[in-house]
Amino acid sequence: MLSSRKISVTEFIIDETIIKVGSEYIWLWIAIENDNREILQISISKERNMFVAERFIQSLIRKYGEHPVSTDGGTWYPQACRFLKIKHNLHSAFEKSIIERTIQYIKDRTEYFDDYFPCRKSKCKLQHIQKWLDLFVSHHNNNLLS
Repeated sequence: MLSSRKISVTEFIIDETIIKVGSEYIWLWIAIENDNREILQISISKERNMFVAERFIQSLIRKYGEHPVSTDGGTWYPQACRFLKIKHNLHSAFEKSIIERTIQYIKDRTEYFDDYFPCRKSKCKLQHIQKWLDLFVSHHNNNLLS
């Protein structure tokens, strides 16, 4: 859980990107809130498809209720939104700008984390990366509010 306080959400702005962790490439999924740019959720996966997108959006709905979803042109998002019966639209130029800046900010910090604290386990399930990302999001959101 990223935060215990109630966040007012009008729309989920969602995107994904690939990051390198050790010698492995994984997908980083992120959702932000439009007005104050809080990170609502962050998740990692080894695949990028409609099922992963659906699971990510469904967990957002459970936490924040149903809201329209704004994404880039990835085909997996409209499919997931149709299945979940929620409104989907493409990012506006402003939304694209804020999600891309947020993703780059996270990618830069994740790269440094992996450089200093690489996983040495064979068959790592990347749980340490998800825990670090959750801590990072908590810190990021708290700094936005200060």
